[in-house]
Amino acid sequence: MELRIHRAMEEMGAAEWNGMTGSDCPFLRHEFLSALEHHGAVCAETGWVPHHLGLYEGDRLVAAAPAYLKSHSWGEFVFDFAWADAYERHGLDYYPKLVVSVPYTPATGPRVVTAPGRDREALIRALARAAREVCDVAGLSSLHWLFPQPADARVIAGTGYLVRYGCQYHWYNPGYRDFEDFLSALTSKKRKNIRRERRRVAEAGVTLRIVHGDEADTALWRDMHRFYRNTFRAHGNLPLISRECFEDIGARLGRDVVLVAAERDGRRIAGAICLRGPDTLYGRYWGCDEEIDDLHFEACYYQGIDYCIREGLSRFEPGAQGEHKVARGFLPTLTRSCHHLGDPRFREAVDDFLARERSGVNEYVEMLTMEGPYREDSLRRLAPVR
Repeated sequence: MELRIHRAMEEMGAAEWNGMTGSDCPFLRHEFLSALEHHGAVCAETGWVPHHLGLYEGDRLVAAAPAYLKSHSWGEFVFDFAWADAYERHGLDYYPKLVVSVPYTPATGPRVVTAPGRDREALIRALARAAREVCDVAGLSSLHWLFPQPADARVIAGTGYLVRYGCQYHWYNPGYRDFEDFLSALTSKKRKNIRRERRRVAEAGVTLRIVHGDEADTALWRDMHRFYRNTFRAHGNLPLISRECFEDIGARLGRDVVLVAAERDGRRIAGAICLRGPDTLYGRYWGCDEEIDDLHFEACYYQGIDYCIREGLSRFEPGAQGEHKVARGFLPTLTRSCHHLGDPRFREAVDDFLARERSGVNEYVEMLTMEGPYREDSLRRLAPVR
């Protein structure tokens, strides 16, 4: 097998890519990744240079991964700024580095697509080893696989990568009949709090509706993009994804794009952008024109939970960080990343740090789960789902 580097998604055919195992994740669809490139969200100017990995047998693509040369660590959500600082203090260059990742997207899922009918684990192992060789031959400081699903992370780690744990807050559906059935699984205090938050939004005269990507028009996308810009600018960040890019993704992915539109007095005042896979809803962006008590929780959490119950989805990942999500029915969940550092001295130091960090993250997840919002009998019911 031969590894080839592709400088754009368009160098690999959409039908071939989307026909592979793993491409049912919306963020690994050819349409999603190529839209980011086509509309300039991913390019040298934004610090994400496409460097996609393709593993070939002859002229047949048998495995591939979205990869990027990075000149910074922004937009990754696995924070390695301290590692970069340590390199710099020792007179070494940390950038560029190579990341296997979905840009700006802290969602777990497959990071490799593989030819159907083939040994997926063997192909992931081969691609992980080949990627590390590319990194070393090119003289790059490091290689990072961000947010792979647990099964893939185990395979990648087995080829010699260091493993890092993180924590997000996910919602799990053991088969709730409706939103009230979900509320009945919570403690009385948390149940009352959620009902109060939802009531405040309704009393403020706000109504919410779900619109899928194939139903959204340009006017709705214009509003959604404005909400997205508002949030990014309020936090001092650059909104690098254009309205045209959002609209393009909505048109290409259709029903896999799920928008929550909040309206009052005939005017859209807030919204959330989600994507969905076969069994998971992923919350991505939120914003508003005016602040209304608890509207963020309703649009970003409760509407998504309600949607998952109606659609029979088993999991809801609302995005990175946010311990406040636990009180609203989300549980602390381990995430993983896999790392290769070329310098053996730094690798040894980072390996020691990660071992201690993993222990701390495990303890945090266990503690917060037991102190969480669910009744003990409900938590036992959720264990097989998680």
